[in-house]
Amino acid sequence: MAGHSHWAGIKHKKGRADKERSKIFSKLSREITVSAKLGDKDPDMNPRLRTAIQAAKQANMPKDNIFRAISKSEMSGDKNYENLRYEGFGPFNTAFIIETLTDNKNRSAASIRTILQKNEGRLGESGSTTHLFYNCGVLHIDKKKCSEEEMFEMATNSGAKDCLNLDNYHEVISEKEDFYKVKSEFEKKLDNFLHSGIEWRPISYLSLNKEQSEKSFSNIGVFGRIR
Repeated sequence: MAGHSHWAGIKHKKGRADKERSKIFSKLSREITVSAKLGDKDPDMNPRLRTAIQAAKQANMPKDNIFRAISKSEMSGDKNYENLRYEGFGPFNTAFIIETLTDNKNRSAASIRTILQKNEGRLGESGSTTHLFYNCGVLHIDKKKCSEEEMFEMATNSGAKDCLNLDNYHEVISEKEDFYKVKSEFEKKLDNFLHSGIEWRPISYLSLNKEQSEKSFSNIGVFGRIR
């Protein structure tokens, strides 16, 4: 009986992990499809597509899935997705910027509004929170790939805005407009990154205790399920 219960627990955990992985793959596939549809099908000629493919590889997405996502962009009957940004507030006046890739903006807006309201938050007007953040390009590079001196030299030569030496990786910050140029320069010497993308980062931080933090961000993952 104990062995059976243990096996049931393993199957339950595996099923949950498979479900999460499927959601991640779905999101990455959609970004690849949209990137290929909006630009060149060759990742060497399309920085956004190249970044999307790299993110998929970092998530261990099979090559066949990546090829199918690119091919899907050529189908005339495929859905048209839009990049939309919403702004809002959560508990304790925490500010949010929520970026979506959706084929139904009305449904997405309604879903986001409902999630925020259920968690003591509200959807704001355009411009209500963007002034609290700055948009920048971010690269995370494994310290095993290069030394601190080499990293600072590459960051300087590429036109990056800042370079930080963190615990397990180097972090390179660039202006949003320079992100793909800076990333391309690093790609000449590095074969992959721990993370790369354009992010919204807060200009200042709120001081929340553990309970407040958990209440503010325990449901943040739900945004990844909005379509």
